[in-house]
Amino acid sequence: MLTALFKTMRPRQWAKNVFIFAALVFDKQLLSIDAFARTLAGFALFCLISSSVYIFNDLADVEADRQHPEKKNRPIAAGKLPVSVAWAAGIVFVIAAVGLAFFLTRGFETVLIIYFVLNMAYTKWLKHIPIVDVLVIAAGFVLRVHAGVTLIAVERFSPWLYVVMTLLALFLGFGKRRAEIALLAHGAGSHRKVLDGYTLPLLDQYIMIVSGTTIVSYSLYTFSAPNVPENHSMMLTIPFVVYAIFRYLYLIQVEHAGGAPEEILLSDRPFQIAMILWAVVVLAIFYLS
Repeated sequence: MLTALFKTMRPRQWAKNVFIFAALVFDKQLLSIDAFARTLAGFALFCLISSSVYIFNDLADVEADRQHPEKKNRPIAAGKLPVSVAWAAGIVFVIAAVGLAFFLTRGFETVLIIYFVLNMAYTKWLKHIPIVDVLVIAAGFVLRVHAGVTLIAVERFSPWLYVVMTLLALFLGFGKRRAEIALLAHGAGSHRKVLDGYTLPLLDQYIMIVSGTTIVSYSLYTFSAPNVPENHSMMLTIPFVVYAIFRYLYLIQVEHAGGAPEEILLSDRPFQIAMILWAVVVLAIFYLS
């Protein structure tokens, strides 16, 4: 049962919460022990609150998941995790995360509450509304970035990163919807109601728009944000971002992957190499130059 509960918490999804470290890195406070410790604690609590969201989402979607070719193997849908245990665990996780967040900052506690309420609204209503469903997913990523801002005394963090994060999250969200439609074909709507509001050509247009604007906005950040080096060395990171976006497009349209973006991050070697190189260059520019 504990194994089933841990699987339902979706630890692979915790990779999304690394965006909470954005403020720490780009505000040049990565080497500050106090700031790093607070952000790490915030990361752990965000993982806890996001796990509660996944549990409640699985409880709400249990019948639909049982009809899905892949989601039918989720512990609650497969009957490996009792519904009563799932409910109890979800409630305990929420109380623990919000309660412990109080001891970090009130701002961080507020972000956790907003994130949880927004995702409960998503689970109940918003996930059935085309476009709005992806906007809510994007909002979740922006809240992760803002959560990191509330944990430390920010001095040089650029608002441009909020713009980049919003567009990047929309890109991943529409890519996820495209992969789901491609996988489920004509029965997509029966598994996820909102998919009836999308078509592959429409999603391809959305993806084209947000992928292009993501590259442009990131490029603008690298030479116009107030916290980047004046020698414009951050522009050296643009090729890695461009490659990562093109690689993701290749994976969702040629390899028919992308239904779970975190799986690409954890399994696709070329994508991983591009992200590692990007991170290394960013750290070198911010902390060694």
